[in-house]
Amino acid sequence: MAKALLGHIGGSDPRVLAEMRRLQQRVQDLETQLLRVQAENDALAAAHRHSDPVLNGIDVHKAEPALT
Repeated sequence: MAKALLGHIGGSDPRVLAEMRRLQQRVQDLETQLLRVQAENDALAAAHRHSDPVLNGIDVHKAEPALT
């Protein structure tokens, strides 16, 4: 009975352990990708701030389309 309860409660099932390893690797991959994208975004934002001052004066949220 004790073995059945232990297995039911959460003994070390190889499938569960494999899934946990897979999910941990996926989380690590996503965290790495997030850091890369954030660094790329920061670089693009810095480049934008140092770009043409005329273009920086345009408020994109209020700009109207050129042709409709």
